Parts: sequence; C-alpha cells; structure tokens
Amino acid sequence: MALHFEKTEFANRLIRLTDGMKEEKLDAVLLFAQESMYWLTGYDTFGYCFFQTLVVKADGTMALLTRSADLRQARHTSILDDIQIWVDRVNADPTVDLKNMLVEMDLLGARIGVEYDTHGMTGRVARQLDTQLTTFGQIIDASYLVSRLRLVKSNAEIVYVEKAAALADDALDAALALTKPGADEAEILAAMQGAVLAGGGDYAANEFIVGSAQDALLCRYKAGRRKLDTNDQLTLEWAGAYAHYHAAMMRTIVIGEPSYRHRELYNACLETMQATETVLTPGKVFGDVFDMHAKIMDERGLARHRLNACGYSLGARFSPSWMEHQMFHVGNPQPIEPGMSLFLHMIIMDSDSGAAMTLGQTYLTTDGAPRALSRHPLDFLNV
Repeated sequence: MALHFEKTEFANRLIRLTDGMKEEKLDAVLLFAQESMYWLTGYDTFGYCFFQTLVVKADGTMALLTRSADLRQARHTSILDDIQIWVDRVNADPTVDLKNMLVEMDLLGARIGVEYDTHGMTGRVARQLDTQLTTFGQIIDASYLVSRLRLVKSNAEIVYVEKAAALADDALDAALALTKPGADEAEILAAMQGAVLAGGGDYAANEFIVGSAQDALLCRYKAGRRKLDTNDQLTLEWAGAYAHYHAAMMRTIVIGEPSYRHRELYNACLETMQATETVLTPGKVFGDVFDMHAKIMDERGLARHRLNACGYSLGARFSPSWMEHQMFHVGNPQPIEPGMSLFLHMIIMDSDSGAAMTLGQTYLTTDGAPRALSRHPLDFLNV
C-alpha cells in the first residue's frame, strides 16, 4: 500500500473520531469530504467529483462506497478492507446502494451524522440522500466533526507541512529569478509550479494566483497572461504542497520605480502582520486575529481596501480549495492551540490608486509565539 503515515497514526485518528462521535451521540457518520477520508484512512483520489462516501460506525467499523474506477485506488492508497461499488448506469442513484449498505451494517433507526458542507456533496446528492434516509433514525449535520479534529497536526503531519513550506519558498525563488520588465507571467507561473513538482511536491488544491497591472488587484486565478511593463506590479499567491499538505504564501512584487502608495501600503501590511502574530497564540481565538488586522488597517484609513478575512487554517486539502473551514474573520470563536498550521495574509487592493500590496505566509503555532515556516523575510520586493 502507498501510505503516507504509519498504521498506528490512522488508528489514533480513528479513536479520536469515535470519541467525538460518542460525545455527539452518533451511531455512524457518512464522510463525503475527500480530506476526511484521506486523513482517516489514507484514501487518495480525485474521484470525489462523483458520488462516494465513507461510512464510519461508532465501534470503528468502516466501509467505502465508490465507483469501480476507484476500487484499486482505494486498495492501493488506504487501510480500508471493506470497499463496495455502485454501478455506473442510466439514471443511477447510488444513494439507494448506500441505503442498502447501511441496512446491512445494522444502522436502521440509527442517529447518523452527515458531512454536508464539502465539495464532495452536491445539492442533488444531498436531496437524494435525505430522501433515502427518511426511514432511518435521526440525521445530523456533522460537517465539521472531522474538520475540527484535523486542526491540530500530529508530529508526522507537521513534517509534511514543513516540507510544503520549503517548496513554497523554492517557488518564490523561481519567481524572483524571472521577474523583471518584459518577463512573461506564463514563464513565472510555470517556474513556480515546476519548482514544487521538481521538489517532490504535489499539485496544490487550487490554482496559483498570478496577476500584474490591474490584475494585481485580484485575489483569484483568472485565465490570460501578459508581459510585465517597465513599471508594474505583480501579485502572487501560491502554496507548496507535499502529500496534499499545504503551506501558502503571498507577495506583491513591484517592478521598476515603486510609487509612494506602494510603500505606504507595504508598511501597513508589515505592521499588521507583525501585530497579528502577537495574538496568534494559545489563549486567543481566531476572531482576535481578525480584530487586530481590522483595527490597524482601519486606523490607517484602509477599511475600504482590506478584506473581511485575513487568513485560515491549512492542512491536507483537495481541489477546488486549499482553505480549511476555519478562517480568521469577525466573531470566530475557534481557540488557537499549539500544533496548528495557519496562513496569515495581509491584502490591500486600492482600486482608487490602482496599487496592490500583499504579504502572506504560513505559521505553526506553539505554546508561545508562532513560528513562521518560510525562510524568506517579509521584505519589500522591488525588481
């Protein structure tokens, strides 16, 4: 089997999950999030674009329902023994197969949790699933049960996060080596992605962001490439990925002569980043980090130019996003604990002046101050 962790690691995770299920009084959970399946069993696939689910009973029994295309994938990459197949056919409804499987697992009348909030659960599947489960007991939204367990990383996971961070640094080195007037965004992007793959990493769970001139004010990927002008700005957001674990970074590089506004926005980003680091500690909550971010930005008249979130938890994630559920936004009560891998980003997009500025890097929380995982300083980048 192609496992990234020892079987004892998976056994410990299963114990944590079943303990959580007992607290919620759940007889079983239906996992639809690919990262949940990966975390719990090692199962590694993009087959979640079709119907599949992992059933976990309170006694630790597990069974996967998937398509024939993923049968060997599950056998090769996971610890699962019970793998059942639903058949591709006209008007197929695999929730019927799931219902029959749940009956065979003696779960009729049970209290069942379902991961609804995930990319592996479409609205159509949710409606079909709810229809099939009406004859069962109580159906509970358990979308965040495994997600919360995944927040604090084990020592083995931290090794992969650190490898991902090193690959993210390599990608920035590759970008800086090419960034200059006349450089092609396509070549910069190719070099960054190539650095991650050549270093033994994976495709990230979402596209790298690359945008210059007005596109530097965007914080999403878009199609289309251009060449850099003599005086320009280039915003990059990317992640190193190793065994699906991510470490994200973000920078805006100024090409040519920086404007006063670029310098001003950079100083605000740096000050805010340093201030948020002071509350990225145990005893604080995610909302405290955002509040610090908003306070400093707003005091500098940047309320209209900042975002309503300043980062999120990172871990093993699958397309279409490397972001985990837990984000730094107003009122988030999630406690900060040692062993979390958290991405802080300071993003200022000034549409009035056309100037963009960003700073972002991944941290590992500790018993005290957080540890930045990048070897790159938070310097003003000007080429």
